[in-house]
Amino acid sequence: MSARTASIVRKTAETDITLKLHVDGSGRSSIDTGVPFFDHMLTLFAKHGHFDLEVKCIGDVAVDYHHTVEDVGIVLGEAFKKALGDKKGIVRYGFFYVPMDEALARVVVDLSGRAALAYDVVAPTMYVRDFNLILVKEFARAFSNALACNLHVKLEYGEEPHHVSEAIFKALARALDAAVRIDARSADQVPSTKGVI
Repeated sequence: MSARTASIVRKTAETDITLKLHVDGSGRSSIDTGVPFFDHMLTLFAKHGHFDLEVKCIGDVAVDYHHTVEDVGIVLGEAFKKALGDKKGIVRYGFFYVPMDEALARVVVDLSGRAALAYDVVAPTMYVRDFNLILVKEFARAFSNALACNLHVKLEYGEEPHHVSEAIFKALARALDAAVRIDARSADQVPSTKGVI
């Protein structure tokens, strides 16, 4: 099997992003988006998904964090899509529950070739310093659209917004790790009765 890697460069009037991904990595990361809390979440994502990930983003964070978070979601989704290629042999589905102290998040993913996001997250407080947790939804939507996957995110319960976000990113990482694994029983097959995803 060839290395499942991707390098993506995306430049717009709002963001300038360079991203490198190795799906079958060891969780190493180098993240610099200009948004410290988001850097922390992406570092957790790489570590818990065992993905090697490098992200450099220069964005208009003086205006807002929205463009940076959304555009990194787009580029990360594009990178997974490119690295997975025809998706032969992958498990395709993955789910995980992650507790983070009082918070519990569930993420379910289907690498179906169809973009769909179901997102059910309501926390009592939606800010970690100046980072609005609604941006996690914008990241998830951008990622789902770019990768063309079904992504279901639910906060079962939780109060502290840092814990809520961390549980979501860790659960996403673990669910994706499960979905992208190669199933030795069908390593030369696409996991769909259609024969293509």
